[in-house]
Amino acid sequence: MSVTASKKDNITYSSLLLGLAALAAAALLLIVGAATETTIKTNNRMDQLEGFNQVIASDSYANDLITDVTHIQLDSNSYAVHRAMDNNGKPVGWAIVTHAQGYAGPIKLLIGVDTSNTILGVRVLSHSETPGLGDKIELAKAEWILSFDQQSLSTLTKTQWAVKKDGGSFDQFTGATITPRAIVHQVHTVLTLISQGQLVERENE
Repeated sequence: MSVTASKKDNITYSSLLLGLAALAAAALLLIVGAATETTIKTNNRMDQLEGFNQVIASDSYANDLITDVTHIQLDSNSYAVHRAMDNNGKPVGWAIVTHAQGYAGPIKLLIGVDTSNTILGVRVLSHSETPGLGDKIELAKAEWILSFDQQSLSTLTKTQWAVKKDGGSFDQFTGATITPRAIVHQVHTVLTLISQGQLVERENE
């Protein structure tokens, strides 16, 4: 075999090795990417369930709260209505994701409601409100958000569904009235829409 032919064989062999290495690296990236994507999806699901379970007790429902959802658009707001069902397929409540318009932008809310249209809990999922002022809507910063627990259209009149500055029952924050006012308004709106049959189908009591 000539020197030239030997060099060609070496080049071909090296190219083949490089090609195989590139293929192996690409396959490894695909495997790692798929595993990472699966992990992210699993973590997102766990975070979502953790949020739901703060507004609807985990032992009260037996279905997949994440996938049992209806998306509704009313006026300028959207509602993701997650239905909670017991072992007999009977509704026990709803976890509703919606938005209130805060001072600095939309406030994403999670509102738990039982079949008697009573608030089980409210949580703020995301917001852009001013730190130290409007961020008191977070449970980690203050207990203000817990003031909605067990409230309904029966426990408070329409006038009382407002911050105290507006003659209502809910506290406002010093230097930040718009933020709590927006949340109170949207929670009351959700209860009103449920009572009107626009968000959920309620069984006759």
